[in-house]
Amino acid sequence: MDYMARHGMIRARPAELVPGTLSVITARMDYLPRATPDGWQRTELARLDRPSEAVVSLYARGRDYHKVLRNRLQQLADRIAEAVGPFGHRVFTDSAPVLEAELGVRSGQGWRGKHTLVLNREGGSMFFLGEICVDLALPPSEPVSEHCGACSACMTVCPTQAIVAPQRLDARRCISYLTIEHAGPIPEDLRPLMGNRIYGCDDCQLVCPWNKYAQRSPLPDFDERAGLSGTSLVELFAWSEDEFLRRTEGSPIRRIGHERWLRNLAVALGNAARVLTEQQDRQVLHSALSSREHHPSALVREHVAWALKQGA
Repeated sequence: MDYMARHGMIRARPAELVPGTLSVITARMDYLPRATPDGWQRTELARLDRPSEAVVSLYARGRDYHKVLRNRLQQLADRIAEAVGPFGHRVFTDSAPVLEAELGVRSGQGWRGKHTLVLNREGGSMFFLGEICVDLALPPSEPVSEHCGACSACMTVCPTQAIVAPQRLDARRCISYLTIEHAGPIPEDLRPLMGNRIYGCDDCQLVCPWNKYAQRSPLPDFDERAGLSGTSLVELFAWSEDEFLRRTEGSPIRRIGHERWLRNLAVALGNAARVLTEQQDRQVLHSALSSREHHPSALVREHVAWALKQGA
């Protein structure tokens, strides 16, 4: 994530990013789908034990949150303007060099969990953060105390041990980073640890005791799209680029592109081929992988070749 280094200390100085900024209003928006059942954490963990099923991070199964939260933040800014008159402002949600989690913590949205995510006593961590930089001098809200105690469930469960110490994450080992932000080949030693996770990873949140308080979003925007939950790896690997673009329109998944989509799925198919025992199941995976063996992309070919070796 070189952009973090490129922007230097501007990340910690909102007034340099938006000249005239005197205060930052922070907001959080829950994203669990409306139909999320009780016991959803167990349900999601069970998916990881079905190696042929593709697992997409919960936040990415609906509409792109950037669009939803940015629009609602702008509506909030418009309502403030109605109350106090015109004022200078700019809205952000994971769209600029802003230290969102730190701003959220300093403004009392929650505390920084050992997995580095912001935790809230009434909402767990299943929410997005957004900000409005304003040229109004507002009274600051107070931060809240931490409530992780001796719990280290998130650190223990991390498949790649990317949480190297409380509140310290090695992004180079994080499955969310590898499947979304990372553009090149996935390191071979980490591929077997990724299991069937093809876009993001929720493990550290699924085991967090505070997420028993996670809230369902009332917005239909975050309802699960067909094909992004409970679908087989083979089915998703068969998507053409046109089908990928059509099915991910308005979704955060689209930004990784079809090439990385196939890369991630190839790794998951290889992991499934290594653990499945039924010859018929292994043959289905082998046929799917073989169909992309001569793909135009060297990145895809490399990961397909690796995956075919796993089932040999």
